[in-house]
Amino acid sequence: MQNIVPMSRNFLELRLGQSLTLTPALQQSIKLLQLSALELEAEIARALAENPLLEQEGEGLQTPAAAAIAHPGDGPIYEGDAKEQAQAEADFASDERYDDSRSSERDRIEFSSEPRGSRDDDFPERPEPARESNLREHLLSQLGTTRLGARDAALVELLIEELNEDGFLASPLDEIASWMKPELGLEEEDFNAPLRMLQSFDPPGVGARDLAECLTLQVQFAEPDRFPELSEARIRELTRALCQRHLAVLATGNMAKLRELLACELEELRSVHAVILRLNPRPGSAWNKPAADFAVPDVIVRKTRKGWVASLNESIMPKLRVNALYAEALGSPRGGANSALHGQLQEARWMIRNVAQRFETILRVSEVIVHHQQGFFLKGWAAVRPLTLKDVAGELGMHESTISRATTQKFMVTPFGTVELKRFFSTGLATEGAEATSSTAVQMRIQVLINQEDRRRPLSDSQLAKLLDEDGITIARRTVAKYRELLRIPTAPLRKSQAGVG
Repeated sequence: MQNIVPMSRNFLELRLGQSLTLTPALQQSIKLLQLSALELEAEIARALAENPLLEQEGEGLQTPAAAAIAHPGDGPIYEGDAKEQAQAEADFASDERYDDSRSSERDRIEFSSEPRGSRDDDFPERPEPARESNLREHLLSQLGTTRLGARDAALVELLIEELNEDGFLASPLDEIASWMKPELGLEEEDFNAPLRMLQSFDPPGVGARDLAECLTLQVQFAEPDRFPELSEARIRELTRALCQRHLAVLATGNMAKLRELLACELEELRSVHAVILRLNPRPGSAWNKPAADFAVPDVIVRKTRKGWVASLNESIMPKLRVNALYAEALGSPRGGANSALHGQLQEARWMIRNVAQRFETILRVSEVIVHHQQGFFLKGWAAVRPLTLKDVAGELGMHESTISRATTQKFMVTPFGTVELKRFFSTGLATEGAEATSSTAVQMRIQVLINQEDRRRPLSDSQLAKLLDEDGITIARRTVAKYRELLRIPTAPLRKSQAGVG
């Protein structure tokens, strides 16, 4: 298999072309979708304060003439004829990708004649990534800028899913390769190039298999401004050697021993030590956000005769409209000359439509989640099925970034508490049955097994893996250990000691 390496920074191909940039209307729709309910409330309050043509229902006086101007029937809110508007609305709803052939979107997308850089003609424009709210999304957004083939990109994404919260690869490559279907013909060596690609991403040190590799990667990709000491080849080599071979000695604080092992001068060792102190032993930690103390639900799920049904939380849905008096004034011959107010009228229409679009998208995504996760609403997390962003995106005809925005910091009231929508997404594990089991369900099964264990003889990770295998769930011991740690359950010896068993 060919090694995949990033394109050389010195290689640049200039060619003329048209690039697409999103206009304020579409930028606003993306921004509103990614806001939480509380953030949306603040954003609407700001818009109401800044735009006199925007108001909440119940304020002011609405006349028939003003309503016709504020909400001109089925007419487009973007400039252009009806045909253009129909196409724009269809594209807006489905969040499709953009290309140069879409001339009907000229009212929402501005064209630029700037060079587009090196890109194959058949290489599609990638949609704007969702807000990077966690390490996974941050890495996936970088993966989206690479030119990897479909297979290698899928392998990189698989490795990203295997990172723990500190940014380390939680499972060995040989174990990850063993999870693959035999017909794929994947060996451990096939993951080497995707791993190198992942390790070239920001933050430096991500994708490392141990602390030594993590720090070595940070030295390799160190920014000159932050680490001027590494501009000297000698210091760089000494730092790399310390990271790779002598971290245990460094931990003891025996600087004399380190000088002996590195065969360096005291000043050189001080420079190396200064670099080490500025490296991050947990590169993924910066992306770990504490859970919110409370959450305002966006969606409420209720049991009906037809099953579980999702509906929007109407108490948080703003009822916006265009100010009647201003709208009527703009419809008069004298008011038509006020371009500033006309601009604010357009912005008010955008806000009203984009807010409605936000809630519609969240509801559509929630309905798909409820449809696929019926078992959860009856039995809880143990019955969660495998579901990915890609699954929902394909079903709704949207892009994964849209689904990510619509599920991050969006909450659903369920029989088992208020849950962030993105928690319903998980990968599948092989079982002997026809369907896969979600990783969340496996974690819950591990929790149950440990709750039922004999406290005098706690189950080891190997024993847990064997019991799961008897249940038809094929899972490696290391993966059991990973899930146990995610559940914050101690090891078997520690559980035994905590139980007071000698």
